[in-house]
Amino acid sequence: RNRREEALRIIEHHVDICNAHYQLDFRGIFVRNQKTRWGSCSSRKTLTFNYRVAYLPEHLRVYVIVHELCHLKHLDHSSAFWNLVARAVPDHHHHRRALRIIERQFRYEQAP
Repeated sequence: RNRREEALRIIEHHVDICNAHYQLDFRGIFVRNQKTRWGSCSSRKTLTFNYRVAYLPEHLRVYVIVHELCHLKHLDHSSAFWNLVARAVPDHHHHRRALRIIERQFRYEQAP
């Protein structure tokens, strides 16, 4: 198995677990090697994740997945969106900060 297939399997498993809480409908899950995003949700209800999400510490992986699942209901970052995120990840502010630190480290490692 290559890393992307392994990442997809891990992410699909966690989407199932996280979505048991929300019961939201989506059309598909995709994994890509994205340079600047952890994940995205389209208006067509497809979830796309950076393959690296599978290898984050579990609490951060769950946060990214919950974040994108909540975009299925709110395609914005309104207070209603953040309230929905907080139902499963009450300390999401800390997780966002931790992800930014990881992003900076990753960008530093990728610099020529």
